[in-house]
Amino acid sequence: MATLGSYGVRLGESTHRFPRPNRGDNYKRRNAKWRSPQAAVIPNFHLPMRSFEVKNRTSSEDIKSLRLITAIKTPYLPDGRFDLEAYDGLVNMQIENGAEGVIVGGTTGEGQLMSWDEHIMLIGHTVNCFGGSIKVIGNTGSNSTREAIHATEQGFAVGMHAALHINPYYGKTSLEGLISHFDSVLPMGPTIIYNVPSRTGQDIPPRVINTVAQSPNLAGVKECVGNDRIEQYTDNGIVVWSGNDDQCHDARWSHGATGVISVTSNLIPGLMRELMFGGKNPSLNVKLLPLIEWLFEEPNPIGLNTALAQLGVVRPVFRLPYVPLPLAKRVEFVNLVRQIGRQNFVGEKDVQVLNDDDFILVGRY
Repeated sequence: MATLGSYGVRLGESTHRFPRPNRGDNYKRRNAKWRSPQAAVIPNFHLPMRSFEVKNRTSSEDIKSLRLITAIKTPYLPDGRFDLEAYDGLVNMQIENGAEGVIVGGTTGEGQLMSWDEHIMLIGHTVNCFGGSIKVIGNTGSNSTREAIHATEQGFAVGMHAALHINPYYGKTSLEGLISHFDSVLPMGPTIIYNVPSRTGQDIPPRVINTVAQSPNLAGVKECVGNDRIEQYTDNGIVVWSGNDDQCHDARWSHGATGVISVTSNLIPGLMRELMFGGKNPSLNVKLLPLIEWLFEEPNPIGLNTALAQLGVVRPVFRLPYVPLPLAKRVEFVNLVRQIGRQNFVGEKDVQVLNDDDFILVGRY
């Protein structure tokens, strides 16, 4: 208060005097011809921005070459807002350990719990901070074609390198409807189509993929049906990423997959890179399978959120309806970290079990 008082006195006692305007100056201002600042003039500007006006122009060929893409986790502050400091740390660790791309706002990143404003902001933030070091693939898919179009326009406008699109879920459509849905977004830029029937309730059959593959913007497919389907596509020259971490080693080295879009790489990006780049390595694959099985015992991203909190790289905050794994499973994770080696996991803090009371569950944010 003393500081404020003295500051107020100084303001009151200020001896600064400002020059009074000259009446002639007013006359000149009224009669001068106004000119628009040139920097503010953007010819033929319109919204929404179309695909040929995007911030970063990336070809589908640039996306097709990626081997390790991480479906990045979105961390939260105690009030449920994004923890961008922790998020930046997670992305940095991916870059340092050799990941080539990140999926922003996917299932793992809890895009389903975001508003579209949050979604596009996080894509733009990722591009602005890391777009020169890693490919940013925004999950702008929706079961509404109108929403998918609008979100994809916005995503490319803020600079994402490619879009991830799922087939319409819950309110399922026909095969012809699937083709029309994807045809509505493919012209905007490089696109990965995501097939995960366990979540959408509908498989995207090869007939649909073969049809939309005529578009030069189809970078490839994230396929979760299995390695037989992957091989069916790769035999026909369609790029595929495995969507199943437990099958990605065999998919990459025995069935022609380009790589993996991974959840597990949030935790062990260096080992997942080795799995995708280092040639056949069944011993490493077997070593990682218990961790992968642990991650997916409950629906993703419950296991991942719990694990990252135990590693101390994110706050133990969950947006409902997700809740942490129970105590016994958290103890299992500590043992898994010790078996694989703490040095292989992200972060530098010791892994902890955490108490139930350490977790914060947020329903309104």
